[in-house]
Amino acid sequence: MNRRDALNRVALMLGGTVVGGAAFLEGCKPGSDKAAELAFTSERISFLDEVAETIIPATDTPGAKAARVGEFMKVMVTDCYEEKDQKIFTEGIKSIDAACQKAHGKGFMEATPEQRTALLTVVNEELKAYNKSKKPEDPNHYFGLMKQLTLLGYFTSEPGATQALRYVAIPGRYEGCIPYKKGDRAWAT
Repeated sequence: MNRRDALNRVALMLGGTVVGGAAFLEGCKPGSDKAAELAFTSERISFLDEVAETIIPATDTPGAKAARVGEFMKVMVTDCYEEKDQKIFTEGIKSIDAACQKAHGKGFMEATPEQRTALLTVVNEELKAYNKSKKPEDPNHYFGLMKQLTLLGYFTSEPGATQALRYVAIPGRYEGCIPYKKGDRAWAT
């Protein structure tokens, strides 16, 4: 079985597509000359951390900012995304900031957590509407890319895998049926 078949089977078991599937199938490309044009400054990474933290806030477990999801997004967008998706992603950062300025009279970084949540809720509704009418040849929506990278970055990070999910570093024997109680965390391993 090749990697593509394995990923398709995993996607079917999970009931949908695998986040970042193309990156797993094709492998990440080494940084290109276009990477410099993306300009992932420390301010932009902080911005992405705040967007991710709004999506997965800290509760009794660490949030996305603690997992350094902004830095993860930078690496994935720079090294693994096609040029068209890189452009969509970077334009999306500007779109979120402009929408926040329009809605609240201040940029996303200056907005309160409640204002950020309200804004991203509206953007998420736009994403849902876009995806309903999206054709296969249509480009990805910037917020869909951000959400996917937030989830992938968080749940594959140490805080996400060991504190938000249940984790056993060296699992024992296979147990196909383990009792589940409502409210139990999912397994990372």
